[in-house]
This record gives sequence, structure tokens and C-alpha cells, in this order.
Amino acid sequence: MGDYHINIFYSEEDGGYIADIPDLEACSAFGETPEEALREVQKAKALWLEAARAESKPIPPPKYRPVIYEAAAA
Repeated sequence: MGDYHINIFYSEEDGGYIADIPDLEACSAFGETPEEALREVQKAKALWLEAARAESKPIPPPKYRPVIYEAAAA
């Protein structure tokens, strides 16, 4: 199993960087820098997975792939 894809983008509205994991519903984090947002979303991912296991909820496999990866493979 591969790892989950992480998106990181700058949000003018929030005045910082947002990182999210599309395969894990509502798993996102904020940081002043891209590196901080990445560190924070990795913590959020660990907590998300821990909570899902504790509640015996399904954990989706990593499957989100941005279109750019499809174009690169062609």
C-alpha cells in the first residue's frame, strides 16, 4: 500500500498554507509555511487513522492521484 497524497496550497483568505489529504475526509491542517502545514497534516493523519481504528471505522486505501501523474505516465 502506498501513502496518501497530500495537497499543499497557499490560502489568501487564511493568510497561510493549507495541507489536506483528499482520501481522508476532513483531514487538513494549517501552517505559516508549507513545511509547517505538512508537519501538521502528518499529525492530523496519524490522529485520523487512530480515531478510525478506535471506532472500528473503515480506513480508505490511498487512491487519489492528481491528473498530472496520469499525464506523466502517458
